Amino acid sequence: MITFEDIQSAARRIEGSVLRSPFLRSDGISRLTGAEVYIKYDHLQATGAFKERGAANRIALLTPEERKGGVVAMSAGNHAQAVARHAALAGIKATIVMPRHTPATKVTRTASWGANVVLHGETLAEAAAEAHRLEAEEGLFFIHPYDDPAVMAGQGTMALEMFQDVPDLDALVVATGGGGLISGSAIVAQAMCPNCLVYGAEVENYAAFAQALAGEPIHVGGPTVAEGIAVRDIGQRPLEVLKTLHVPVLVVSEHAIERAIATLVENAKQVAEGAGAAGLAAVQSFPELFKGKKVGISICGANIDPRILANTLMRNLLRDGRLLRVVLEMPDRPGMLAEVATRIGALGGNIIEVAHHRLFSSPSVQDAQLEIMIEARDAAHGAAIEASLAEVFVLRRV
Repeated sequence: MITFEDIQSAARRIEGSVLRSPFLRSDGISRLTGAEVYIKYDHLQATGAFKERGAANRIALLTPEERKGGVVAMSAGNHAQAVARHAALAGIKATIVMPRHTPATKVTRTASWGANVVLHGETLAEAAAEAHRLEAEEGLFFIHPYDDPAVMAGQGTMALEMFQDVPDLDALVVATGGGGLISGSAIVAQAMCPNCLVYGAEVENYAAFAQALAGEPIHVGGPTVAEGIAVRDIGQRPLEVLKTLHVPVLVVSEHAIERAIATLVENAKQVAEGAGAAGLAAVQSFPELFKGKKVGISICGANIDPRILANTLMRNLLRDGRLLRVVLEMPDRPGMLAEVATRIGALGGNIIEVAHHRLFSSPSVQDAQLEIMIEARDAAHGAAIEASLAEVFVLRRV
């Protein structure tokens, strides 16, 4: 295993090339969760994610011959940008292999650092196979995103800073994909705060570490907004660390990740990608583990596609009952639209969108159908608006 001294050395090595990000108590998140939550704002790194730490350390340790040949990496985005940036800073050519369906934001930003971006395969495993092919064919140095001691040590510097700033944490919750960050964090916690409980956080479609730690076959796959931790082939070195230090991994739902993204926007005024919100998702999903405790989490990435962010926020408003989508069946006669608007307005609701169907959707030629989206203050307010409309019209939610 890597040692605490390896992580301390990495911190000295990357100082000045990686931001020492703030680690601050969040009053809004604390009141919401019942825990005393501190947030590490590592999405403020130049590439928007913690991955710069491992990439900077690994590149700093390259030999002159390895630098001359150039580097290759595979990634769904954040490791890609990190390697591209620090290779550029070191004057080294970089080739990055990314799965074909990587969000456009991450592809564009990776290329903007001067890297040669190759889109290949449907999964990280297929992208990795192509990266290894290029490594052998072109003599490039392969920088693994997590199963590399130098990368693990670099990622561990995030937790090092957290404990330096707040040395008495009761719990640390870390987003877990391939395992570089959680393994480095666990080693730091063992050295600096042995009584601090460390938890990993995985999304249910990619609970590879939880399965491996339980001795189960790894079965993962499917869509997820947390594509940054959607990993099948987890790191064997990180897995050994988690086994040795008995680190549990909490598995959260896709909806929990979406809710955490929205919670960070509304209560911490911060944008996080799905993987970056996984730590908070675990705190919200397992409140009994954290209530009343001093808990450290990180926003470890913020590279979310704007369309995905917008859709996630809208879906959360619908789930919370702050947006209503209803269909009203009404008589097709003058004054009906005014009646609907009057009832909604009288209760303080806001009409967002209306679609009025008179010819084909209604069950009778004497009726009309109105599809309407309404903004409410909260679920109770929305229920009151629905009740008022149901007094006059046949109503169903959609």
